[in-house]
Amino acid sequence: MRGFRLVDLLAPCCLLLLIAIPGHAAEKIKPYPHYWMSIATTNQSIPGMSGQMTGMAALMGGKMGLGPRRELLLKTESPLVVTDKPQASHVIPPGLNMGASLPLVTPQVEKHEYMPSKGEKPEKLEKPKVRMLIYWGCGETVGKGQPRVIDTAKMSPADFGKAFAGRSPTRQIPPSAHKGWIYGEWPNSEERTDVPKDSSLVGSHLVKGNYLPDISFVLDKKRDFMESVEFLPIQATPSGAMKVEWQPITTAIGYFAAAMGHDQLSGDSIFWSASEVPEIGFALQDYLTPGDVNRFIKEKVVLDASRTTCTIPPIFKNSQGAMLQFIAYGEELNLIHPPKPKDPRQSWDPKWSVKVRLKSTGMTSLMATDDGSRRGNSSTKSRQQPKSQDDDPSGSQTVDEDSGSDSVKSKEGVKDRLRGIFGF
Repeated sequence: MRGFRLVDLLAPCCLLLLIAIPGHAAEKIKPYPHYWMSIATTNQSIPGMSGQMTGMAALMGGKMGLGPRRELLLKTESPLVVTDKPQASHVIPPGLNMGASLPLVTPQVEKHEYMPSKGEKPEKLEKPKVRMLIYWGCGETVGKGQPRVIDTAKMSPADFGKAFAGRSPTRQIPPSAHKGWIYGEWPNSEERTDVPKDSSLVGSHLVKGNYLPDISFVLDKKRDFMESVEFLPIQATPSGAMKVEWQPITTAIGYFAAAMGHDQLSGDSIFWSASEVPEIGFALQDYLTPGDVNRFIKEKVVLDASRTTCTIPPIFKNSQGAMLQFIAYGEELNLIHPPKPKDPRQSWDPKWSVKVRLKSTGMTSLMATDDGSRRGNSSTKSRQQPKSQDDDPSGSQTVDEDSGSDSVKSKEGVKDRLRGIFGF
């Protein structure tokens, strides 16, 4: 026994004691099905914008469309194995006005034969030479320390990436097609029906299929389609700043706004966000978790849901094609069945999960009229009209369609400069 330590005698006893303690070892959770509903309201109509500008709209986080539109994206994935053809559907409430159910179709995977390249040399792309000015904050004047200048001719790719880096929201990974899991989606190759403008998701929902357990849940008004983004006529101040005002969205938990344009005189591309601190906000133009929204509100990046106005400093005075992108973040619903026990010693075997996320987006152009004021036109109808000419300096609510030609050229110029940088 010479040299034998006391710890060597106690170690086996301690190991047996730990094994005997209930809940000591973390129980491995078996994979289970997931179901996601992405619910969006869009209002992306832009006067004078051509169809060739879809790339720019995508960069700004939106899609082209005429007036308010409702969009629904359903995705599910399941590790359950079936021998028959995968079949699933979402039984919807009557208020959706889209029939009894929506089919969740599993896409056909096409196999492509590998074809080796013939040895062509890739086209040598010249480094784009673009100067970008980054501004932030609501107010009549430009804030201190602005603009932040990004000059691609004087920067390495690494430096450019750092200069354009912004805040990173929580990564969200929706269900997708991957090995070992069955995937279903709507819209799909078999059905791509438009969502009616007067539809509602409030009520009972049931997702079922031969590779899914029955997934039953209820949506309330907070998880229904959000109201569309509606701008009042944008007012220009004597300094050239623009007062942007929007109708409140009752179920919004926060807002974010950004604009971009091309200075006709200097040739610079201009980016602006409503954040009080430096933030370009590309990563914020999509669904955010409520936790991220609250965090970014505290960091003075996202506007509180009580806000209904923001003044853009006079940075777009020489830009005929400036565009404003706006997003309202909505609530989420996250369910796991059965719920996780509060007692860590109790076993837990979840059968399914559901995530419902919401947003409402709008895009409008900041176009100059003959009298020098600027207008936003998010839809043909506004929920509130100016009461007098004092509220509407131009004395008219009509936008001259012909004035969009210079705007389109300016937007095309910005797009050409950014194509080489972002690759769209």
